[in-house]
Amino acid sequence: MDWKLELVVVPVTDVDRAKQFYSEQLGFNVDVDSSPSEHFRVVQLTPPGSACSISIGKGITDAAPGSVRGLQVVVEDADAAHAELAGRGVEVGEVQEFPWGRFVFFADPDGNGWAVQQVTRPG
Repeated sequence: MDWKLELVVVPVTDVDRAKQFYSEQLGFNVDVDSSPSEHFRVVQLTPPGSACSISIGKGITDAAPGSVRGLQVVVEDADAAHAELAGRGVEVGEVQEFPWGRFVFFADPDGNGWAVQQVTRPG
């Protein structure tokens, strides 16, 4: 049986600000933006090429905004990812080298922490 992770909830303070950050600055696709009541809104966004999406919104989690750490996406080139993020106005750290990969780190406007990994393998 396959077990596929398809959605991660990311708690945010301001849904519109977060939607703008994830869609316009990070380039995530907006899959859903639905508000069936004044107390509930769900926005689902997917990174380009990913099978897993994130969900932000109102009334979807009781987790504190900014409390998520360790969200990670994988890219082919950490330097290119760094340049793209910086060019889109994202405050991103410098590329860091580790034995298991090259990384850049950033946070969304609420402080939810992200890592971008370029997987490296010994030659």
